[in-house]
Amino acid sequence: MVNQPVTRREFLGTTVAAGAGLLLTSCRPESASSPAAAPQESVLNKINVALIGCGAQGQVLLDSLLVIEGIRLVALVDIWSYNRDSNVRRLKSQGVEVRGYESYEDLLAHEKDLQAVIVATPDFWHAPVTNACLKAGLDVYCEKMMSNTIEGARSMVRTMRETGRLLQIGHQRRSNPRYQFALNRLLRDSKLCGRLTAANGQWNRAVTEDLGWPKKFTMTPEALARYGYKDMHQFRNWRWFKGLGGGPLSDLGAHQIDIFNWWFGVMPSSVMASGGVDYYKNHEWYDNAMVIYEYPLPTGTARAFYEVLTTTSAGGGYFEMFMGDEGTIKMSESPLITKLYREDRAPAWDDLVAKSYLRASATAAASGEAEKVDVRETAPLLQYEIPVTFNKKIHQPHLENFFKAIRGGVRLNCPADEAFASEYVIHKANEAIAERKTIAITPEETQA
Repeated sequence: MVNQPVTRREFLGTTVAAGAGLLLTSCRPESASSPAAAPQESVLNKINVALIGCGAQGQVLLDSLLVIEGIRLVALVDIWSYNRDSNVRRLKSQGVEVRGYESYEDLLAHEKDLQAVIVATPDFWHAPVTNACLKAGLDVYCEKMMSNTIEGARSMVRTMRETGRLLQIGHQRRSNPRYQFALNRLLRDSKLCGRLTAANGQWNRAVTEDLGWPKKFTMTPEALARYGYKDMHQFRNWRWFKGLGGGPLSDLGAHQIDIFNWWFGVMPSSVMASGGVDYYKNHEWYDNAMVIYEYPLPTGTARAFYEVLTTTSAGGGYFEMFMGDEGTIKMSESPLITKLYREDRAPAWDDLVAKSYLRASATAAASGEAEKVDVRETAPLLQYEIPVTFNKKIHQPHLENFFKAIRGGVRLNCPADEAFASEYVIHKANEAIAERKTIAITPEETQA
């Protein structure tokens, strides 16, 4: 991707000459359910983009941005010169000329030809950065969590509505074709699970050391304080500190609890949880958490259990599993973990295999093959796989959906008003841990 900057004057002059109908426009639905406008093409076919935040998640998003057609990365923002300058140099060596800025205020003051920004800062900066960019007339892709507070997240939805700009939240599984296929074709159309009765998910992790930094790149106490940190350890490990991030349910559980809400199609009516700072004694957020949500489905209450634990590397991987009286769908961003299981009482899945909705797993166990330990034990189930793959980076489809929505013709897969509902119930799980009680959740609460 070679950068050839085009000024706003050149952009407007070219598009006006070509006719007003060719202006680069955004599909900006009034709400998540609004129909998309008719596609409109840009004669330049490039969207000028800046990345705000070049940390670990910013790096992941940057790798995807570099392979997406039709965008021009023009600037990087990071308060730490080590992250900012090293990435500017790396991109230059790849033929991509970008400008580096310390703050988003500098970016907005100097880059007058931006159309969109990607926000990958620590959580407590998401709301102020996103709101400022929306008010500057930019479309925004913001990483999850929307904010480290409910009010911060609500302010982002409010600003999105007031400005009419697009705001995509980085729950990237919502654009993953495997997840979309499993939800629409298997769970909803084919009723693969039968009556849904429960769900569970997890993202357990092995013990890891806190992040360090090259000592010659230590930021001054004044600079750290200006951006909300008390020292370099807190800056580098902000996810573990209250007031900066939301702990493991925010970092990891946010993705998977969002899948609970998306696939069940309703918000939970209550949450109870347990957690604690059990392993790392120099952190503020707990490192272990177990959460139970109750979902009021038309067929009855379904409960969803979620855990994120500090344990061994044999913790079972990360997945979301939906269970019914006829089958189970075990989903993960890793195809190796994804499996489907049919109960003996369920109708045969031969027609689904014939339609290429499923394929029998190469490691499937024959029913009744294994010796039972107890007469109450269920016979081993046949395993199936989802025959849907894609050869893109995990975040790429979600970013592509964002840019397509800017051009018009598609809706966002995770607009801020939809994301808020999921993020609200994640905040409530943190409250349930702190208060050691069950917290009721009403549908009205989850609306921004």
